[in-house]
Amino acid sequence: MPGYSRAVIALVLPGVYAPQDDTELLAEALREEAPPPGACVLDVGTGSGALALEAARRGAEVTAVDVSRRAVWTARLNAWLTRLPVRLHRGNLFGPVRDRTYDVILANPPYVPAPDAGGGPRGRSRAWDAGQDGRLLLDRICRDAPALLRPGGVLLIVHSALSDPDRTLELLRAADLKATVVRRRWIAFGPVLRSREDWLRRRGLLEASDDREELVVIRAERVR
Repeated sequence: MPGYSRAVIALVLPGVYAPQDDTELLAEALREEAPPPGACVLDVGTGSGALALEAARRGAEVTAVDVSRRAVWTARLNAWLTRLPVRLHRGNLFGPVRDRTYDVILANPPYVPAPDAGGGPRGRSRAWDAGQDGRLLLDRICRDAPALLRPGGVLLIVHSALSDPDRTLELLRAADLKATVVRRRWIAFGPVLRSREDWLRRRGLLEASDDREELVVIRAERVR
């Protein structure tokens, strides 16, 4: 768990996504963005609340959403333990906040390509499995987030290069956002990717020599 997470996150309940490399990469992008105190920030798919609390610690007015009841409880407990104000909602992506707009939207959605198990991901795997192309939620975020950004507002989204960053850029630019990759990091395969290496290679998503995964952060700004 990255050092910044130890300072902010007190606990992670079983079955909730713990802060990892993608969390830290998105936190770096948030720190570089440096929203001013009082900025309205939305953390969609908050998990443990790590990114929501990172924003709150910097003086933002933070709203966080997650579909998982355990995740909402985890984030709520961490906000209480750290005495950082975060408004929390349980719901599916932007459902609970469609009547609001934000200066910054943070998204670390499930993005790992997964074999079709029928009926979609269940249990803990909802935190990472995202359909055969890894875009089960990414396309929805690209479609719906732009309408929730204020003029000059910024979407910061992290995902794997396995789930087609070019597609993310294409969709965000089609929504009249100025989008670019602002962070990249190569990391060793974790347990999930190791468990499906053969399937990913058969799909052509991994080369025979690949033993690391590239993460990217995409920044998309509503310029008008």
